[in-house]
Amino acid sequence: MHEKCGVVGVSLADRDAARPLYYSLYALQHRGQESAGIVTHDGFQQYSHVEMGLVGDAFGPGDIEELNGANGIGHVRYPTAGGVEKSCAQPFSVSFKSGSLGLSHNGNLVNAGELREELGMLGHAFTSDGDTEVIAHDLARNLLEADLVRAVKRTMSRLHGSYSLTIMHDETVMGLRDPQGNRPLCIGELEDGYVVASESAAIDTLDGDLVRDVRPGELVVLEPDGSGFDSYQLVEPENTAHCFFEHVYFARPDSVVDGRLVYEVRRDLGRHLWEESGIETDVIMPVPDSGRAFASGYAEAATEAGAETEFAEGLMKNRYVGRTFIMPTQDERERAVRLKLNPIMSTIEGRTVTLIDDSIVRGTTSTQLIQLLREAGAEEIHFRIGSPPILAPCYFGIDMATREELIAADRSVDEIEAEIEADSLAYLSIDAITEAIETDESDLCLGCVTGKYPYDVEGEETDREVTRPSVEPSASADD
Repeated sequence: MHEKCGVVGVSLADRDAARPLYYSLYALQHRGQESAGIVTHDGFQQYSHVEMGLVGDAFGPGDIEELNGANGIGHVRYPTAGGVEKSCAQPFSVSFKSGSLGLSHNGNLVNAGELREELGMLGHAFTSDGDTEVIAHDLARNLLEADLVRAVKRTMSRLHGSYSLTIMHDETVMGLRDPQGNRPLCIGELEDGYVVASESAAIDTLDGDLVRDVRPGELVVLEPDGSGFDSYQLVEPENTAHCFFEHVYFARPDSVVDGRLVYEVRRDLGRHLWEESGIETDVIMPVPDSGRAFASGYAEAATEAGAETEFAEGLMKNRYVGRTFIMPTQDERERAVRLKLNPIMSTIEGRTVTLIDDSIVRGTTSTQLIQLLREAGAEEIHFRIGSPPILAPCYFGIDMATREELIAADRSVDEIEAEIEADSLAYLSIDAITEAIETDESDLCLGCVTGKYPYDVEGEETDREVTRPSVEPSASADD
């Protein structure tokens, strides 16, 4: 699995926004590593710098200095819609009759193709194959005919899918969350302004205070002078569809997402994991870093239950190795796992082990980890997973895998256990997920673990009544 994107927007009283945006993007780097960009406005003109690569590679000292203005938006990207090239990097910016527009998008539209075709017939020319440009074109068209809030509402009525957006029209910065709230977005207060960001960790980086989450279907408009913000509830949803995987894997542990500190949610998930499938072994160890909070909660619950076990690190992570998926051959990918993780022999040799991770996707890495522990002398290896089996793809911004690649798509837990050669394997239940997140199942997106989705995806089942919006030009009567 690869990270989704990260978005941020800042409005300040009397200093340039570029450097705070730059720091915020560093805080959101885990959400995307393919490109990074910032667009600012000084009240007279728009400035933009967007490059491929990590934040530290995309910006030099001179680049930051050239981004003038106290208002701006930023983006880090992992491509889940559109190609891996600069034309799809964000923020996407455009100038038109009603001024300048910048847009950063976290998520994935289901009906982007329909909208692109309809806008193309109206004469719009596209420079990329990403869905962010589709949103920008539709919003620009509506801004020619309506004020800012009504234009956003008209565009929102035509979008179907997942999106958290930071938008800048001239010097006005906005945050918009889709009616199901699938992607996280929050508001923070700084000493001299306000910020909207994918995660509260970005607000912490700026020494700000988390105000609250942006509500599903809400548009937040920051005052250009940093003095406050206005809220417009454009849609009142019956149910939300928060992505449960933000809590399981994607968000930083120190972020607060939809009212819950992610680290504590993961510890609670670990406690539930012990309650549902705990087994007493000599040592409990996490797969670094993703399994650490789960293993901590699991070990605490085991100790409280009277189990004689030890929580210890058994795998040491090399943080200077690139991703395994860029390796051209399977042999090199397997070698990369050994480069990334090395066993601590004193923790493992001659002992029974409970290995804990957040998820199993393809199963290749899990198999290699178990083989690594057996070579290190583990007597037994019991694998515990802090989420349900992933049996279906994600269409809403997570580059997860196809059904053909997902190990749980056509295998039972017993079959997966045999394939990865674990002594036992257990996953967490959906009930445990909803209890730990403190959200009803009907208000979560669980598509990747149920195969039923909160949006109308062609060829897939839905988990609720869904009305796909028309792509015909929206009428102002509903404004």
